[in-house]
Order: sequence, then C-alpha cells, then structure tokens
Amino acid sequence: MNYEELLNTAEGLLQGQPSKISLLANASAFLNEVLDHMNWIGFYLYNGKSLTVGPFQGKVACAEIQMGSGVCGEAASLNKTMYVSNVLEHTNHIACDPNSRSEVVVPLMLNNALYGVLDIDSPMIARFDEELILFLEKFAKLVEKQLTITTL
Repeated sequence: MNYEELLNTAEGLLQGQPSKISLLANASAFLNEVLDHMNWIGFYLYNGKSLTVGPFQGKVACAEIQMGSGVCGEAASLNKTMYVSNVLEHTNHIACDPNSRSEVVVPLMLNNALYGVLDIDSPMIARFDEELILFLEKFAKLVEKQLTITTL
C-alpha cells in the first residue's frame, strides 16, 4: 500500500469541509475505505474532562471514556500515540467491541490543546505495523491542519 499516495488523496478530500463534524466524518469514512481488516475507525472528542464519541465507522461505540481509561484515555492523558498489539493482554483496555484484538490511538491537538483522539481497532492481533502507525500519525496531522482552518 502506498501511504504517501493515500496522504495526498486525503489532503485533497479533507480540504474545504464546511464543519469540523463533516471533516471528521469524512476522515473516518476515508480510512474505513482504504484500510482493510478494521472494525472501528473514528474519533473521540475531548470536552474538558472526558472523551465523547464523535464521527466514526463501525459498530455502536462507548459514548464516554474517562481520561486515563482504556487505550483512548491513556493516549489522551499522555498525549502520545498508543499501540496495543493484543488488547486481551492490556489490563486497561475497554472492550466496546468484543471482537477487537489490536488498537491504535493517535491524539489530536488544536491550538496546542487536546482536541480528541483518532481511534482505530482491528479484529486481528498485531494488525498495525510501524509503517501503518506512521501513516496514521501523518493522517492525524492532516486532520489537525484542517481543524485549525475549519470554523464551525
């Protein structure tokens, strides 16, 4: 898979979105379209005290995640990408979908403050390699850039 080509395509698709919600909805739909073996792709948004579910592709999700709880809450609290190759072995994992086996969470920043996280789950153990994680971090930077220029 050519991740640089996907980033170029995503940059064009994500430009000019009329609102932050449409930006995040189309960002999650894009990833869902181009990545295989995923069962949940979406965003949790920081409301000042916890993470609440935002636009996503997948099954019904946990509506709220406390900071520090689960992989999403850990990544948000630490402000760093978290990768868990086998969520069944991660004591702080929240099983919103019992079929998830690996997970990557990338924090999103807006004006130097936590905006939310990009959360991606796979039903496969060790689905995410270093190259894919790097792509997701670059993709998150594209989303952050668009969030800064989208007013609504």
